[in-house]
Parts: sequence; structure tokens; C-alpha cells
Amino acid sequence: MGRHTQAACKLCRREGEKLFLKGERCQTEKCAYARRSYAPGQHGKINVRTSEYLIRLREKQKARRIYGLGERQFAKYFAVAAVRKGATGEKLLEYLERRLDNVIYRLGFATSRQGARQMVRNGGVKVNDRKVNIPSFQVKAGDAVVIAPKMTALAKSALEKFPDKTTPAWLSLTGETEGKIVAAPKREEIDTNVAEQLIVEYYSR
Repeated sequence: MGRHTQAACKLCRREGEKLFLKGERCQTEKCAYARRSYAPGQHGKINVRTSEYLIRLREKQKARRIYGLGERQFAKYFAVAAVRKGATGEKLLEYLERRLDNVIYRLGFATSRQGARQMVRNGGVKVNDRKVNIPSFQVKAGDAVVIAPKMTALAKSALEKFPDKTTPAWLSLTGETEGKIVAAPKREEIDTNVAEQLIVEYYSR
């Protein structure tokens, strides 16, 4: 699956807000969006006429970039959410939040989702005492997540960098390198700044 290989900060500038893709850097004065909040490229400062389609497209692109997914993978998540019982937009966010790389990030063991993805791929995470190296692995209520010894220092360093980071109500930090999934995430427990209904409308056009 193709990945964005250019500067991640350009994505924040394109979406017109901080997406916190660079972890610690996003909190400092080095943040590219803080210095240049207009869109990248030579025409970045020119006002673009918005349309109903563009508004929905940008919302979908923003969500996709926040969670670090390709177009096809994101569309698959939507297709699964669309056939499940309940509000499609909320189900979509639930599936995105239940990704293992996102859980590692939410628990504070990594400063960014990209960092969490690398940690999982390198075999640094166990779920219910079994090593899982698939970032898209879907956790469920009752699962226990543990950072492997080789990644312990990295996880502790991330926790120290963001000591005030709040753990979502659907997760529980049970140790310095351990966490537990208490329940499936509810919409009010997800602080991702995404208007999921616009994404539903984009795919329903």
C-alpha cells in the first residue's frame, strides 16, 4: 500500500489545522503549521472557492491522514461500517480507534501514530501475551496490551514527554508499559476533530 513520503507537516497545512502527525515537534515552535498556516505550494495563499463536494472531500482526507491510512484501506473501513448496525460515521470512527497502532498512541506509549505503527511492525507489542505485528489489528474489550522489553525504554520515554496526556475512558493504563481495553470506544470518548457525517455524505454521493 502506498504511503505519503513527503513532509508530514504539508498534510497539516493542506487541511488547515494541526493533525499532530509529528508527535513532540507539533507542540513546539518548530511546527511548520504554526509558522505557515496556509496550504503548501506556490498557490497556497490563494483563496480556493469551496463547494459542497470539496468540504466533504477535505473531511475525508483529514480523517484518512490523521490515522495514516491509504485511500483503499480507508474505503474498506467505511464499507464495513456501512453494513454494521448503528450510525455509520460512529462505527467508522470506532473501527479506526480500535486499530492497534492507534491504541498504542492513545495509551501514550508513542508520541505519534506513525511511531506507534513502527513499534507494532517491529514486534514490540503483545496482545493477550501474543506478539502482534499488524498495525491494523482490531482490539476488543478485555484485551490486554503490553509493550515488549525491547521497546520498554521507548514507551517510557514517550510517557515522560507527555505526562499530562489523558487516557481515553475506553482504555486503562494498568502499568508503565501495560494497558487494557475496557470497552468499545463511544463517539463522546473520541476526541478526533472529524465531522464523520460529512464523510458518510462523501461516500453516499
